[in-house]
Amino acid sequence: MKKIGVLCVDDSALVRSLMLEIINNQPDMEVLAVAPDPLVARELIKQHNPDVLTLDVEMPRMDGLDFLERLMRLRPMPVVMVSSLTERNSEVTLKALELGAVDFVTKPRLGLRDGLLEYSELIADKIRAAAMSKPKRIERHAAPVARAKSLSGHFSTTEKLIMIGASTGGTEAIRQVLEPMPANCPAIMITQHMPAGFTRSFVNRLDGLCAMQVHEAEDGQRVLPGHVYLAPGGVAHMKLARSGANYVVKLVDSEPVNRHRPSVDVLFKSAAEVAGRNAVGVILTGMGKDGAQGLLAMKNAGAATFAQDEASSVVFGMPREALLVGATDIALPLTQISERLLASVGGYGHRV
Repeated sequence: MKKIGVLCVDDSALVRSLMLEIINNQPDMEVLAVAPDPLVARELIKQHNPDVLTLDVEMPRMDGLDFLERLMRLRPMPVVMVSSLTERNSEVTLKALELGAVDFVTKPRLGLRDGLLEYSELIADKIRAAAMSKPKRIERHAAPVARAKSLSGHFSTTEKLIMIGASTGGTEAIRQVLEPMPANCPAIMITQHMPAGFTRSFVNRLDGLCAMQVHEAEDGQRVLPGHVYLAPGGVAHMKLARSGANYVVKLVDSEPVNRHRPSVDVLFKSAAEVAGRNAVGVILTGMGKDGAQGLLAMKNAGAATFAQDEASSVVFGMPREALLVGATDIALPLTQISERLLASVGGYGHRV
């Protein structure tokens, strides 16, 4: 079996050597070459034609973001960003995902060698996901939606809820789903696989683009129409709960589920138990199977359920698993998901 060929681009000799060690220890992948900056990488790409590129954010001679933008315009290929965990780098990394990077790895602030080696399996999984992905030239999205925008008419009930789960490729898929949602949309709860430290930047970015108000979820927070709640990355699982007559967020600091914390399954199963047929669930692009059993629980509880289709998914793993277990029979292009969700909660659009 042909191994996944990787080109590692990082100005740190230590990081280059660690990535070499981590990747070459995997049976299904190998480092074809390493580069200290994008200008060297450009020539090595031509020479080796790698399957996946790992790319540092901040480098000399050319910024990683500038290089990525040129690369995705001229020669789209799977890219995994490597970023230090800082506020600025989290914002830059999210911009990189917008430009077409498949995923990202965070460099630990302290103990770089031990920290990266602890991430060995995670790094390998991200490279595998990238190798399976379908890189595309990314089109610029439209201007931000005005926050005052709302649908005329009304929804069938304010108790309706929308549940979304995503992983690899999910940050851009979530943006595309949320941007058309009106300011009076029923509440939306989202679990996106994301490490600690990146959720806040993602929330701020979405809040500036969407008519709904977007929050990093807090324990005990009321779940209200017109608001989006994103599970805090790497910190806790997010569940839907009740406090009297109200829906509330419940954050649970328990062990990872399906190797993830937060887990999509945890959110979806809580929605099945607490909201039943008043919830709608959709599973978006991502590698693995997290969310499939939870979406099945939602379907069995009477909820409408959907999955993103293969053609529009960066990685079709999670939606495929949901379809295979019978959690949904409907796979939709990303461009149709917002309309279908609104129709399912009693708004306008294609009726289920």
